Amino acid sequence: MRSRRFGVGLRGNLGAGEYGRLGRLAEDLGFDVVSAFHDLGDEPAAVALREVAQVTSRVRLGPACLNPYTMTPDEIATAIGELNEISGGRAYVGLARGAWLGVAQHDAVTRVRAAVRYVTSQVDVPVLIGGWGPRMVALAGEIADELKVGGSANPALVPVMRSRLGGPRTGIVLGAVTVVDEDGETARALALSRVQRYFEVVARLDPTLTDISEQVTDELLDRFAFAGTPAQVARHVDEVFAAGASRVEFGAPFGLEPETGLRLLAAHVLSGGE
Repeated sequence: MRSRRFGVGLRGNLGAGEYGRLGRLAEDLGFDVVSAFHDLGDEPAAVALREVAQVTSRVRLGPACLNPYTMTPDEIATAIGELNEISGGRAYVGLARGAWLGVAQHDAVTRVRAAVRYVTSQVDVPVLIGGWGPRMVALAGEIADELKVGGSANPALVPVMRSRLGGPRTGIVLGAVTVVDEDGETARALALSRVQRYFEVVARLDPTLTDISEQVTDELLDRFAFAGTPAQVARHVDEVFAAGASRVEFGAPFGLEPETGLRLLAAHVLSGGE
C-alpha cells in the first residue's frame, strides 16, 4: 500500500461533463482524493463534486474550501450531506476563513469552530481546515483530520505548521498550482502566470520567506507551485513528504493539457510512493 497520499484540485471553470471526466481519470490513475475549489467567480464546488461523485467509486471528495462567511453552517451541512449520499459516504468537509474574499470577518476561529461543530453534528464526515495563521492552524490541530495550506508547495513550511498544530494527529496537506510536462520550460512559464493570481495573498503569509516582491519570480516558483518536467516535480514532491506532509494536492491545470498532466503525475510521481 502506498504510504503517501495524493489529491487533485479542480477549478470551477470547466464545462458540463469535464469535471466528471477528469475526476474519473484521476481515480483510474490512482489518486486518493478529488477536491474542488470554491473560488469567487467560478462555479460552486458542489457542481464539480456532484459530477465526480456520479462517475467514481473510490476517491474521497470534498470542497477545499467552503467558508462560513458566504455560506451558513446549515447550507454547508446540506451540501456536504448531499455529496456524502451521492458518493456513498466518500465526502469530506473543507472549511476556511477565506481571507481574500473581501467580506467582513470577525473572530474567524470561533466562526469556523462553530461551523465544524454544526456540520459534523448533521453528517459524519472527515474535516479539513484551510489555514496559515497560528490560531487557525491550532484549531485544525484540535478538531480537524487535515490542515490544508493552500497555495503553498514549500517544504520548509511543513515543520512550521506541525509546530503550530501542536501534535501529530492532524495531517498536513500542501496544495498548489501544478503544471507538469516534458517541456519543463513551458510548464514553468504557465505555472508562473497562474501563481500570480494568488501570489500577493499567500506570499506574505509564509513565515519562511523574506523580502518578497510583488511579482513571483522563477526562483520563488517552487515555493508556490509544482512545476516543470516530471523528474523536477517528482523531486519536489519527495522534498515535501520528507518534510512531514501527509498529502499533496495538485491544483489545476495539472499540465499544458489537463489529461496529459494527470497521466504524467501518475506515472512519475504517484509511483514513487509504492
